[in-house]
Amino acid sequence: MGTMKQLPWHGPCFTCGPTPGGGMATRYFEREDGEIVAEVTLTEEQQGAPGHAHGGSLAAILDEAMGWAVWRAGHRALAAHLEFDYRHPTPLGVPLEARARLVGKGGRSVRAEGEIRLPDGRVSAQSKGVFVDLGDRFDESFGTRWGAPQPGA
Repeated sequence: MGTMKQLPWHGPCFTCGPTPGGGMATRYFEREDGEIVAEVTLTEEQQGAPGHAHGGSLAAILDEAMGWAVWRAGHRALAAHLEFDYRHPTPLGVPLEARARLVGKGGRSVRAEGEIRLPDGRVSAQSKGVFVDLGDRFDESFGTRWGAPQPGA
C-alpha cells in the first residue's frame, strides 16, 4: 500500500472533529500516489436507520476525502457539485475505509471520485465531485488557517 502520512488539522471540522461533540473523529491520510485514505467507525451520533449510518454522514466523509484529494493536488477549491450513490446499508460500530482521488481537471474545474468500503471490502457508498479552484481568492474569502497546527499540539 505504500507509505501514508496523516493530514494536518485544519480547524474545527464536522467529519474529523472529536466525538462526542458532533464530530465523527475521521482520520485522513495521504498515500504516496496522492490518493486519500480515511478511517472511521461511526456511532449512534451518525445513525439514520436503526443501527446504520445516516446517508448524510457518509456523504460528509466522502465530501471531505474528495476535497482533501483536490487540495493536496494543489487546488484551493470548494465543492460545486457532488453526487452520491449508496450501494449497501452501512452498519454502525464497524471500521470503515474511505478513499478518494483526483480524476481530472480543466480550467478552474477539478474532478474527484471516492468510495467507502465495509470491512468485507464491499462498497457501501460512492461519490463524484466537481470542485472550483479559487486560487488566491480562497484566502481572501476564508483566511489562511487551513493546515495550521492543532491548538495544544
